[in-house]
Amino acid sequence: MSTETPDNVLFVVMDTVRKDRLTPYGYGRQTTPNLEAFAEEATVFEQAVAPAPWTLPVHASLFTGMYPSHHGADQENPYLEGATTLAETLSAAGYDTACYSSNAWITPYTHLTDGFDSQDNFFEVMPGEFLSGPLAKAWKTMNDNEALRAVADKLVSLGNTAHEYFAGGGGADSKTPAVIDQTKEFIDSSEESFAFINLMDAHLPYHPPEEFAERFAPGVDSTEVCQNSKEYNAGARDIGDDEWEAIRGLYDAEIAHIDDQLGRLFDWLKETGRWDDTMVVVCADHGELHGEHDLYGHEFCLYDPLVNVPLMVKHPALEEERREDQIELVDLYHTVLDALDVEGGTPASPGDDAVALDRTRSLLSQSYREFAEGETTNDDPGRIRDGEYAFVEYSRPVVELKQLEEKASDAGITLPEDSRFYSRMRAARRTDAKYVRIDRIPDEAYRLDEDPGETENLAESDDEAVTETESALSEFESNVGGAWTDALDADVSDDSVEEMDDETQERLRDLGYLE
Repeated sequence: MSTETPDNVLFVVMDTVRKDRLTPYGYGRQTTPNLEAFAEEATVFEQAVAPAPWTLPVHASLFTGMYPSHHGADQENPYLEGATTLAETLSAAGYDTACYSSNAWITPYTHLTDGFDSQDNFFEVMPGEFLSGPLAKAWKTMNDNEALRAVADKLVSLGNTAHEYFAGGGGADSKTPAVIDQTKEFIDSSEESFAFINLMDAHLPYHPPEEFAERFAPGVDSTEVCQNSKEYNAGARDIGDDEWEAIRGLYDAEIAHIDDQLGRLFDWLKETGRWDDTMVVVCADHGELHGEHDLYGHEFCLYDPLVNVPLMVKHPALEEERREDQIELVDLYHTVLDALDVEGGTPASPGDDAVALDRTRSLLSQSYREFAEGETTNDDPGRIRDGEYAFVEYSRPVVELKQLEEKASDAGITLPEDSRFYSRMRAARRTDAKYVRIDRIPDEAYRLDEDPGETENLAESDDEAVTETESALSEFESNVGGAWTDALDADVSDDSVEEMDDETQERLRDLGYLE
């Protein structure tokens, strides 16, 4: 770690933002001039890999330093427990901590905000103060009971549907300026701080502010294009080339709005003399598909537009350069600990798993990713070989799957059970190759250096890079308890509520989810 150690960290996640839609990564449209300027002061990583293709497990990994199979947070178990978070560790070390987000998954009911001194999720349907109270207990009770899990899934589904409804008009982008304003207030009142923000604009539905819509999607009515990815993925809705162009224009406009607001925050940090004393991390948690591989959104696959994400880091120990070596977002947990000179590893509660600083996973360390042979442990199953591999895990997205089934059923379509929609997936990736193990359909493998669009499946080939990557995946799977080879039951629609206790039933009845 550099002797020039900033006292503060600003960690920005641009939710659902593709790397190839950002100006610093070569995009032809000026979507992100402020990030382009930021890139001149930062290290720009070309090969950053997310541990999952969607928000909940990725953020849980950022906050714990664990892969998804270790922390266990996914839609079938949509809360983080038994793990000490980065915020808990930093708060215990004396840092002021804050989390501001408009993402429905980053809330007290998922426990991702545990340890933050200040938090607000700006989520209109399920505000953080409400979910930190009695409903959070009811949520956990439902998820602990197999018969009630379907009701918990329905809560999230209804919440997301309501969020889409309320986000569908002019107020869709009102949350990001509020997130920025509250972040400034927090930093202004703090001496040493860790501020984490998630900006949701680029997540469906796309209803950008008028000034950005006019620039990037002129003449497009956002209410007329397909804003429900499940309709398209289920085969219930076709999208033609002109409509895809309109959708991508709206997406660009949303990204431009994020960039505009980040510019406002960065300018304020510079004007108030805080810029040089702040480590700044900007990344995406995952990307988005817009028709590639006949998919829309960020479910049901592990293609690179989802998992090879943008990452830019400003810190005195890092050069102002572009790096082609592969890194994992899991490493950012250790990078933040290293930047603030905190060792970690002390459980916040008895029995918690707490990951200590590993400098071979810190971007600031000279020994970054120098994994020694034989040092792989169950606590870090990714310490494999010479550190050139990244690993991605994807359990079934039960909420999205149920919505997909509903759209298919409404259109008279039956989804095949042996399809990617019902599959769990794990991948190993290095800069030139990727291998994806899938439990219901044939595996997929690609030579990323020769076929970046992942169009030719080489899983059955004798390509050396593919073979080596599959071998690394097998080693990772062994370290996490074995490969996912047995397909889970395709039925994810148990509507039974007979075992609900009276208190839980009453709470759900008050909310209108039961009659």
